[in-house]
Amino acid sequence: MGKLREWSKKYDEKIVTAKQAVADVKRGQRVFIGSGAAEPQLLVEALSERGNDLADNQVIHIRTLGVAAYTESKFSDKFRYNTFFIGDNVRDAVSQGRADYTPIFLSEVPRLMYHGKATMDVALIQVTPPDEHGFCSYGVSVDIVKAATETAKVVVAQVNPQMPRTLGNAFIHVDQINRIVEHDAPILEMPPTPVNEIAQRIGHHIADLVEDGSTIQMGIGTIPDSVLTELSNHKDLGVHTEMLSDGIMDLIEKGVVTGTRKTIHKCKVVASFALGTKRLYDFIDDNPMFEFYPNEYSNDPFIIGQNVKMVAINSALEIDLTGQVCADSVGSHFYSGIGGQVDFIRGASRSAGGQPIIALPSTASVEGKMVSRIVPMLNQGAGVVTSRGDVHHVVTEYGAVDLHGKTIRERALALIHIAHPVFREELMKAAKAHHYVYSDQLVNPGIGLPEVEQLETVMTSKGGVEVHFRPVEPTDEGMIQELFYRSSIETIYLRFFTYLKALPHSKAQQMAHVDYDKNLALVGSIQEAGHEAIIAVGFYSLDPATGYADSAFMVRDDWQNQGAGKYLMNRLIEIARERGIKGFTADILIRNSRMMHVFRECAPSPIKSSMEEGYYHLSFSLEKSDQKKDPA
Repeated sequence: MGKLREWSKKYDEKIVTAKQAVADVKRGQRVFIGSGAAEPQLLVEALSERGNDLADNQVIHIRTLGVAAYTESKFSDKFRYNTFFIGDNVRDAVSQGRADYTPIFLSEVPRLMYHGKATMDVALIQVTPPDEHGFCSYGVSVDIVKAATETAKVVVAQVNPQMPRTLGNAFIHVDQINRIVEHDAPILEMPPTPVNEIAQRIGHHIADLVEDGSTIQMGIGTIPDSVLTELSNHKDLGVHTEMLSDGIMDLIEKGVVTGTRKTIHKCKVVASFALGTKRLYDFIDDNPMFEFYPNEYSNDPFIIGQNVKMVAINSALEIDLTGQVCADSVGSHFYSGIGGQVDFIRGASRSAGGQPIIALPSTASVEGKMVSRIVPMLNQGAGVVTSRGDVHHVVTEYGAVDLHGKTIRERALALIHIAHPVFREELMKAAKAHHYVYSDQLVNPGIGLPEVEQLETVMTSKGGVEVHFRPVEPTDEGMIQELFYRSSIETIYLRFFTYLKALPHSKAQQMAHVDYDKNLALVGSIQEAGHEAIIAVGFYSLDPATGYADSAFMVRDDWQNQGAGKYLMNRLIEIARERGIKGFTADILIRNSRMMHVFRECAPSPIKSSMEEGYYHLSFSLEKSDQKKDPA
């Protein structure tokens, strides 16, 4: 009881008004302001009111949600604002040169403070009332606030009973606070952004990359929110993130996020700050499932990488054809910040089974004009946040591609075909001019369209392996060549009617280039030795004069008799029938008994055949009136 009375007495002695709390801020001092939704509004207002008494004061913080009167032009010679991440409330001041931006990995900001490169004279923060031991929780923002208070000469705390008490490494004792201002007020909120169709499609592609049992990290905005909605059917996800939003809470309530398979902090949600609604703040209040840590821990790539199957999802403003990612500026205009993107991209890349992901809409609107976010070269003045050596998955509404370990040619081709179809020809022209791709490289405007993606299916082979069937893509050229060179001479002869010794780019490109309407090719792929491998391909090509489509198939030798050929045939018949194609034709060598069997099994109507020199010419109808009759 003695100790209790001791800190309680000190607490009472430190209570002052907001005006009194900032009265000792001297000219030329550095003032830190608490982060995000925990910005101490009352203290910031009091500091701004003292503007006429101050001069050359640096105001330092990361993104905040509240008032930023100190950035107004009338205070230009009073306050010099410096941010580690640009928010909406200070963007104009930075753009106009009235404020500064410091680009730095968020994990390294605390080190600046601890090592004396960014020492604080005064820290203005917002915390919970103290518990019975005299500890106040930093609440919704621990991030860099903990380092700022532990290095500041004077700590001024706005004590708010509405601040949720978060657990983890998230506490400051009353003894470490110099002045206290009690103020009961709602915590600033950031409601979830409405999910539009583009964001939903991006979220769907990202969700396909997330395996059950993964640990996820999310950023801020429409795309991260859409990803969370698309993860509703996943199981046993964990969370190790920088920022918490309402979407995480929804996944917990649905039983999707459990953390039971996490490698570190098992069954715990790790974060450094929360931005959301009061519903989220109430949910995390004194909730032992959540642990809040400062950024030197939460964003440490070596800590992040200890999570098996770590999935890091971050956004970008633009990306060039070589894979350089710009995320903090629009040209020379600074827009946001480096934040934790590189911390988590590198952490996820170190993780066993990790998935580092950069997500962005394929286009943006600039002065009412649609422009591509995938560009031949970054705009003049644009900075690289994630280097081409760090980039892995890139996702737009038109698909997901993995650039890691890929050549410049492979990267350019992949990125062009997840760009908006309107810009693909222009991007390919630029890629050819830079000698990134073959001079005869073709462009496919249909890649990534919803009607094409709807053709994707999965089958389980006789051996119990899942085979993913999807429309062929131009980026499959290398895998088609691999299929060719892994096939026996006999298989090649049965498919091409000649003993082909090579499948050069010119021929492989044609096999990977279709219009998804009159000409369609489906490939069956598996995960093999850590990468995708094509084990089967089937196609049809429509003859407009007859309404019939010629068809052909090829299955890798070690996958024959596993049901892949039959499945491909049935899928192509199903798709062709939906598109009004009258029937199929095929030329099959007489000795190709296996393919003859597939046709007999799958043909929905009697097969007509004629023998040519060494092969059969087959045809069958897909029209309803010509269907095989059921046996009596």
